[in-house]
Amino acid sequence: MGTRFGDRIIKLVSLLFASFILLLIAGIIYELIDGSRRSLAAFGWRFLTTSTWDPVSKVFGALPFIFGTIVSSVIALCIALPLSIGIAIFLSELAPRQVRLYVSLMIEMLAAVPSIIYGLWGLFVMTPFLQVHVEPLLGTHLGFIPLFQGPPVGVGMLAGGLILSIMIIPTIASITRDIFNTIPLLSKEAGFAIGMTRWEVISKVVFPQARPGMIGAIMLGFGRALGETMAITMVIGNAPTISASLFSPAYTLSSVIANEFTEATSKIYISSLIELALLLFIISMIFNAIAKLLIRKGRFTA
Repeated sequence: MGTRFGDRIIKLVSLLFASFILLLIAGIIYELIDGSRRSLAAFGWRFLTTSTWDPVSKVFGALPFIFGTIVSSVIALCIALPLSIGIAIFLSELAPRQVRLYVSLMIEMLAAVPSIIYGLWGLFVMTPFLQVHVEPLLGTHLGFIPLFQGPPVGVGMLAGGLILSIMIIPTIASITRDIFNTIPLLSKEAGFAIGMTRWEVISKVVFPQARPGMIGAIMLGFGRALGETMAITMVIGNAPTISASLFSPAYTLSSVIANEFTEATSKIYISSLIELALLLFIISMIFNAIAKLLIRKGRFTA
């Protein structure tokens, strides 16, 4: 009797905790929608498709910020993904024990570094290096591609994508490493027993079994890139423009909210910034849903 009573209590407490999460999400959505009512009523769908951001004339459009958020995050993921998987493979399959211990410690320390530190490093070290060495080189040899046209100013979309990639590498690498370490040793030994090379074991035994977890790690890193604020604000240039060049300044949803919320004086201005927050929340939810679908598909095909 006592055991059953304890089970009921645990079930009830767990249900309350789960309900709290749902209520918290519902409360966030409600407040964002309520705070952005003026902007929703004034601009409607045009808010998503126009590029004008003019607080003086009280005309606002979110397209440059949506563009900057998604493009900078995609750039970060394209750079971070191969590096993170390479690090995870090295730590789980190739590194000596002592090397594995110290490198893993360094990666976990990087994951805990505050974003403002990355931002300061990016502003005073990375962007001058990009301006003097990297962007002129890219412009000279690849200037025929629109991505690498324009003056080398250092700050811009390329710098934003790079700083985000540096920030998400520890997250993706550490989680992927832990996933690789969960693969049963017998599965690997079976591959070696039938004559597979080490790379064949990694690609044909480890990767298929780790695919769902790898997708989750990648999407977790991508989600952090989408919502990052301080670091990218300091290096992306903060200009509400859309350009094909990676050298051009840009803006993200989180950056414009952080920069302009304290300066917003009119109600429609504040409402527009809150609608940007709502857009960022929706974009994050969409990519989380995509991640869940990919993980589920990976489990069925693994």
